[in-house]
Amino acid sequence: MASASARHILVENEDECNKLKSEIEGGTDFAETAKSYSKCPSGASGGELGEFRPGQMVPEFDQVVFNDEVGKVHGPVKTQFGYHLIEITSRS
Repeated sequence: MASASARHILVENEDECNKLKSEIEGGTDFAETAKSYSKCPSGASGGELGEFRPGQMVPEFDQVVFNDEVGKVHGPVKTQFGYHLIEITSRS
């Protein structure tokens, strides 16, 4: 069965999400950005979510993590929690 690991940053609105994405694409460290801005408890560990399988995260999250390019920052991805930037760190 497939599994993946990813890290994410959760914020309340799409504008903030886009702004942070631009900063990360411009060279700002993803983990530092997660520590400073993420509303998720995972922010304290740089947004690291560890390894998970399909169905363990909300569907919008799974859709990105199990289909999109590894090593790239994706988003904004809207879920019931807010807006996410997602970086897929590995997938098998």
